Amino acid sequence: MAETILSIAYEHPDSAQRSCSLAHAWARRPHEPEAGEKVRLIARIKQLLKEQDALLVAHYYVHADLQDLAEQTGGIVSDSLDMANFGHRHSATTIVVAGVRFMGETAKILNPEKRVLMPDIDAECSLDLGCPADEFAAFCDAHPDRTVVVYANTSAAVKARADWMVTSSIALPVVKHLKEQGRKILWAPDRHLGDYVREQTGADMLLWQGSCIVHDEYKARELAELKARHPEARVLVHPESPRAVIQLADAVGSTTQLIKAAQSSTAKEFIVATDNGILHKMRTLCPDKVFLEAPTAGVGANCTSCSHCPWMAMNGLRNLAEVLETGKNEIHVDPAIIPRAVLPIQRMLDFAKQINLPARGIGNV
Repeated sequence: MAETILSIAYEHPDSAQRSCSLAHAWARRPHEPEAGEKVRLIARIKQLLKEQDALLVAHYYVHADLQDLAEQTGGIVSDSLDMANFGHRHSATTIVVAGVRFMGETAKILNPEKRVLMPDIDAECSLDLGCPADEFAAFCDAHPDRTVVVYANTSAAVKARADWMVTSSIALPVVKHLKEQGRKILWAPDRHLGDYVREQTGADMLLWQGSCIVHDEYKARELAELKARHPEARVLVHPESPRAVIQLADAVGSTTQLIKAAQSSTAKEFIVATDNGILHKMRTLCPDKVFLEAPTAGVGANCTSCSHCPWMAMNGLRNLAEVLETGKNEIHVDPAIIPRAVLPIQRMLDFAKQINLPARGIGNV
């Protein structure tokens, strides 16, 4: 059966930062295997992982089958940095990253001696796509007085141009620290997360105008209407969402932080404004609680996301088995870039230790 090809619009800022224009990309959505094929694929993948001394790490946003398979085989389901760090600590010589391309690159940056594979190497991220390294370098060059802070959802080349890399759970303390040092900040690529950090810290921040096609679609009016129908529900929001949506939240945080918020809350019902792939982990950890997707429909909605990243959806059992059988889709990062790209990541990890933030759970989308 042929794969479904989706055409995706995402916002890409021009180099002068005056406005945003729509650019287009695409994604392949593999069809769900039948029950019998699924059983055979899972057994085959488990065998191949063992034979190849390979480790499967999966993001919270990929298919539930891949999340379960990662944990069943000694891997991990987590955020992108935790996935890469887990692979770094593990003895496996091959890391298979079920996620999007920048996650595979981050794993390679932190594990240059290991083979890093992905089920589909064309799985992208609108934040990464919307921040090309050459345009970003020019933007940085135009503002040499600013400390460059980039979000994890960027390419290796963009990370190599940065002073700091942050995830959504450590962005606030890092920027607060830089503000206390009197630094002015150049932030990329997500404008909503940047705006949230700027509002919370009062820092002088110049923002690259990127956005996530999933989180950008959440609508405050429809969210308020859903909340009115479920008055006891707590609203959990990722800070890549628009400001009006964040203002309706009971908890704002990274993927890991939102999961922990659901676990620790006494509430029995939640409305979740982040990729619906996370609901599998939330429902697994909190089987007695109800989780609802925040609405993406409304005036001005593109509805390309439907609360799920189309590139995350490119990861499936079939292409996971295929990549292990063929060895294709290996991630390569220019060796000349790796020493520069690892510096902003290490700076963040060292800072996390200074403020006693656990290395695990420094989460992001």
